[in-house]
Amino acid sequence: MQENRSYLPNADRVGILIASVLLTYALTRIVQSPRFTLSLSLPGFYFAYPLTLSTAMSILAAALAFTGMDWLTRGHPALGAKTNIEHLLLPTLTTLILGGPLSLLPDGLIWWAGFLFGAFILIGVYLAEYITIDPSAPTYAFARAGLTALAYALFLIMAMALRFSGARMFVLVPILFLAAGLISLRILHLDGTDRWDFPWAAGIGIVCAQIGAGLHYWPLTPIQFSLAVTGPLYALTMLSAGITTENIPLRRAVVGPLIVLGAAWISAIFFK
Repeated sequence: MQENRSYLPNADRVGILIASVLLTYALTRIVQSPRFTLSLSLPGFYFAYPLTLSTAMSILAAALAFTGMDWLTRGHPALGAKTNIEHLLLPTLTTLILGGPLSLLPDGLIWWAGFLFGAFILIGVYLAEYITIDPSAPTYAFARAGLTALAYALFLIMAMALRFSGARMFVLVPILFLAAGLISLRILHLDGTDRWDFPWAAGIGIVCAQIGAGLHYWPLTPIQFSLAVTGPLYALTMLSAGITTENIPLRRAVVGPLIVLGAAWISAIFFK
C-alpha cells in the first residue's frame, strides 16, 4: 500500500497549487478594473487588442501552475537528475486556456458549473502528469491515456472559446499554432522515449493555424469551428505516432487518421 502511495503527489502540495490557481480565477469575478486597449497604427494597418483583468489573471494563473508543477514534480522519487520540463507544458497550457472560457461565462450557476469543471480538469492534469514521471507506475497507462484525451478536449474548448469571443484573425492564428504545436509535442513525447518531435509539432501547428485562418470568415458556430480544427490535430498526431513510433507503413498509417478527420468534419457539418 505504501508503495502505491509513492506514485501520487503530496496531497498538501496539490491542494495548495489547486487553491492558488482557482483563487486567481475567482478574483476576476470579484475585482472590477477598467479595460485598456493596446493599439498600434501604421500606414494601411491598425492593430488593437483589449487588455483586461481576465487576461492578466490568466497569465498569472499559468505562471502559478508552472512554478507549482515544478515544485510538485521535484518531489517525485523517480525524477532524480532528469529534467521535468515536459511535465510542466500541459499543466501550464491548461491553466492558461481555461481562463478564457471562464471569462466568457455569465455570472451565476453557469459560471460556478464551469468553475468546478475547470477544477476537475486541473486536478486530472496535475495528477496525471505527476504519475507519468515514472513509467513503471501501476496507473501509468491510464494516466497517459487520460492526458491525451484531456489535451484534445482542451484544444476543442479553446477553439470553441476563441470562436465564441469573436477573436480577430491576428489573435486566432498564433494561438492555434502555439496550442496545437505544444499539445501535439506533449502527446508524441508520451510514447515513453526521450525524443522530441519538433518538426512534426511545428508542422501540425501550421496546418491547424492555416485551417483556422481559412475558416475564420465562414459562418460556422463555435462547435463547428472547434471540430473542424481539432480533427486535423488528432489525425496528424495519430499519423506521426504511427509512422515514427510504431513504424507502420505510410499506406496503413493514413487509414486511421483519415477516418478520424472525416468523422470530425462530418460532425462539424451536422452540429449547430
